[in-house]
Amino acid sequence: MKKANLFKKILLAVSILFAHQLFAQPKVIGYLPINYIKVSDIDKIPFKKLTHLNLAFLNPDSSGNFPVPAELDMIVNKAHTNHVKVLVSVGGGNSPAYYSKLLNDTHRASLIGNILKVVTEHQLDGVDVDLEGNAIDDHYTVFTNALYRSLKRRKKLLTAAIATVYSPKISNSVLANFDWVNIMSYDKTGPWMPNNPGQHSPLAMAAEDIHYWNSNRGISKKKIILGVPFYGYRFGKDAVTALRFSEIIDRFPDAEKQDSISTGDGSVIYYNGKETIRKKTRLAIQQAGGIMIWQILQDADGSNSLLHVIDETVIESKKKK
Repeated sequence: MKKANLFKKILLAVSILFAHQLFAQPKVIGYLPINYIKVSDIDKIPFKKLTHLNLAFLNPDSSGNFPVPAELDMIVNKAHTNHVKVLVSVGGGNSPAYYSKLLNDTHRASLIGNILKVVTEHQLDGVDVDLEGNAIDDHYTVFTNALYRSLKRRKKLLTAAIATVYSPKISNSVLANFDWVNIMSYDKTGPWMPNNPGQHSPLAMAAEDIHYWNSNRGISKKKIILGVPFYGYRFGKDAVTALRFSEIIDRFPDAEKQDSISTGDGSVIYYNGKETIRKKTRLAIQQAGGIMIWQILQDADGSNSLLHVIDETVIESKKKK
């Protein structure tokens, strides 16, 4: 009897230790644009370098029903085979204007029911709320509270993509609902500010964002995930344009070693090169709970892959422990 009790205690201790190590592992969360993906793209998804995949964006029609891409189940099955959790992300920077109507008292319960149906039927691990700007309205708090209760009953995750610029709109009580928050530490400038050229995602911004959400808003470090961009903006004579990281380094030799590059026509492209991504990953491991990427299909291949840099840095940090 004593041996059996001892064995149970040892087993419990090992389980707790394993759970702690698993939880302490830095999260590497990649957003994937689900509405534009092809079947051929699925094999390009670097599952082994991710812990979570956020499918962006699965949005309802004006009636609150969710059209589901045919590739969804294929992606979820492959992710789960590689021990990667999959969340569906709703909203986005250009979310439909009718979201406000769907979140009101009349339609909210139906919308949440439809979200839960998608999560359950397609074996998803949770929901990521990426409502931004004017979409964070008077209904946001009630909606996220109700969604939180429904998901927790089903033991599913609830996360959010948030930006410091929107912080006054998000209450501390809402923040407490999220398992973690993905901080969009980018887009300090862009096409909406053509007369303000410069780096849209500097290292200093990342440090300031982590400090704000931890010190000012009281979110624990393990629940803060630092967002990094796999894209850049070209400022010049013409309209400001967005470029994938893969495009930038294909066009300009040694661009991966820098954070900006002149195009030769008076324009400058600003982005995050390999070394800045390495520094941000170290910052995220030391002062936060991991790193988030918008978005993984914008990455380069081979040794110039930014996700490869992130993966290397995470492995490095594990060896030091």
